[in-house]
Amino acid sequence: MARSSAEVAARTARNVLCVATRAFAEEGFAAVSLEDVAGAAGVTRGAVYHHYRNKVGLFRAVAGRLQAEVAAAVVAAAQDAGDEPVERLRAGSHAFLTAITAGAAVRVLLLDGPAVLGWQQWRDLDAEHSGAHLRAVLREVGLEGNLLEAMVAHLSGAMNEAALWLAQHPDDPGAVRAAHQVLDRILTAATANAPV
Repeated sequence: MARSSAEVAARTARNVLCVATRAFAEEGFAAVSLEDVAGAAGVTRGAVYHHYRNKVGLFRAVAGRLQAEVAAAVVAAAQDAGDEPVERLRAGSHAFLTAITAGAAVRVLLLDGPAVLGWQQWRDLDAEHSGAHLRAVLREVGLEGNLLEAMVAHLSGAMNEAALWLAQHPDDPGAVRAAHQVLDRILTAATANAPV
């Protein structure tokens, strides 16, 4: 019986998370109430509080889930690129830019995330997910120590800024092409002295 209750609770938490993801993506953090989420999920407001504590806790869970999805896209693209670290870096970086500017990620991670979570917590989420993969592949490329950390900061910042810029140019294929072309130039310069 306890196992069944745990399964029901987990299913409820996942359902609330899915409903909240759609709501935050479509309406933005400020316009969404926990009552709206609970109603759409078919649960009580108390159930939402039980699983996520408050609206910010629910948003944090949504942001974490979306960051994990972006990171999964980065890893998949990097693995598909083969054994060469520079090519994995390139493929993963392009996948990051594509994934973070698609669907719910745009509004939740780029527009509302820094304001709702605070800059440091937003950066920590990024570092825990895609940033960890960026650091690992840069280490494989041959960067170490202070240069590694500086390069992670520079590339992460450049890609996040490019994503914000793309969010201001939705449905503009020219902007998408330009962002990816510039990303290629940055990555070429960043890896120019990489060991072969």
